Amino acid sequence: MKQRITVKIIIRVCLLLFFATVIVAPIIAMFLRITPESFKELTSSSQFKPALMNSLTTTLTATVISVFLAICASFAVCRTDIKGKNFFAMLFTLPMLIPSISHAYGLKALFGVNGSGILSVIFGDHISIFGFWGIVAGSVMYSFPVAFLMLQSILQYEDGMPYKAAAVLGIPPHRRFTGITLPYLRKTLISTFFAVFTMIITDYGVPEALYNAKFGKTISILMYENVLGVEYGQAAVVGLILLVPAVVAFIIDLLVPELSQSGFVSETAEPGKGKAAKTAAYAFCVMIAVCIAAPIIAFVVQMFATAYPNDMTFTLSHISDTMKSGADGFLMNSLIYSVFAAVFGTLLAFVCAYITARMKGGLSHGLHLISITSVAIPGLVLGLSYVIFFHSTQIYGTLIIIVLANAVHFFASPYLMMYNTLGKVNPDLESVGRTIGVGRIRIITDVIMPKVRFTMYEMAVYFFVNSMMTISAVSLLAPPSPKPIAVMISQSVSQMQIEKAAVVSLIILLINLVLRLAVTLINRRRQPA
Repeated sequence: MKQRITVKIIIRVCLLLFFATVIVAPIIAMFLRITPESFKELTSSSQFKPALMNSLTTTLTATVISVFLAICASFAVCRTDIKGKNFFAMLFTLPMLIPSISHAYGLKALFGVNGSGILSVIFGDHISIFGFWGIVAGSVMYSFPVAFLMLQSILQYEDGMPYKAAAVLGIPPHRRFTGITLPYLRKTLISTFFAVFTMIITDYGVPEALYNAKFGKTISILMYENVLGVEYGQAAVVGLILLVPAVVAFIIDLLVPELSQSGFVSETAEPGKGKAAKTAAYAFCVMIAVCIAAPIIAFVVQMFATAYPNDMTFTLSHISDTMKSGADGFLMNSLIYSVFAAVFGTLLAFVCAYITARMKGGLSHGLHLISITSVAIPGLVLGLSYVIFFHSTQIYGTLIIIVLANAVHFFASPYLMMYNTLGKVNPDLESVGRTIGVGRIRIITDVIMPKVRFTMYEMAVYFFVNSMMTISAVSLLAPPSPKPIAVMISQSVSQMQIEKAAVVSLIILLINLVLRLAVTLINRRRQPA
């Protein structure tokens, strides 16, 4: 018994030390690069204050719009009796399968520069996608799917009995909304707002593609430029600023109590069947679907057009040129990174979730806390901290550091998936196993893992898809290593090869979409009736 207890403690300590090395130590190393001189030099520069204001204004505007659209979309899907709900829900999450920078270049393909986009040709060249509203539009496209999923996931499981009781009592619909729905959604709305705000303010893909000299740069672009210029002190100051909203969101999420109904749902809320509500829901869903699909369709058209949009003659030369310029090698790099990140991340998340969910103790609580802290670290900040901390080590510039960065960056969500799933598995399995002489490892491999295999599939897909499309962290780590294909998008655009960027974006989208659909079909077929 003492030996078993010692092994458990050793495993927990090793995991804590691992996370301390890959999360805590790099962040501390980044903070140590901040000096009074670097802080003063950055904040007194002519670019800092305008960039900070640009980031705050675009982020706040895009966040409000994104969350509002997500509320309407989630209500349309969950609370109206429209057909094609699954199709609309899938389409709404499609932008999650490509890098954020692709959304910006999709908008560029639609509006173009100086009237060169297809919409500019049709409606005139007075519409500009660059500057404030262009960045807002691209950021909304990038963040809307996350906001929609967060709100949909809680709305579809809301208990419908309070609504029935309120209807019997004669309480009008608007009072039901303010008295039942809003309190139920309060914590989720707060979490969604801060999650979206953090996503947008730390993203540099959309601002990099759509800023102009008149509007100016954002704080994330300044950080990226400082890292490229090896100004780590100033970049660390920006990293500290970008870390603030993420940490605030993390703390609020821990402190704000869940005021929803009981976890027991006797009957889910019944969707409205009124004709007016259904018509409005259809119109809204179609509008969002068109806005999401239009940039992607523009990419497809651009990929097969000789000189989009002036010469629409069909051609395959852009695909051929992209492959000749090394896209197949970049793609193989991304596939290797993503597969390793999916395998390593899924196994690590399962082990951590098993220990924290089914092996209670003081160390388990500490492991749980540090396991969810990665959600509060933006990709750019994590990438910079890794550059500073691992720069002189043997893993820097290798496959290992890319896989490690991706696994850590996307760890929190898969970990929480498994943590919540394991919490629903019979807690007495290990006790029964000890009684009949079956070891814990056999219980895990023969009983628990088959029960949670669907969650493990989802975890692996989450790691793979995000590793395929991420640019933020790997953009700072990739140059000395074999580059992932997502980085090729910004490289192609910097060389004015927009068609190549379109080809690369669609390659990423198709691979992620095929994997996503395949796992969905596997889960549906193997689930018990």
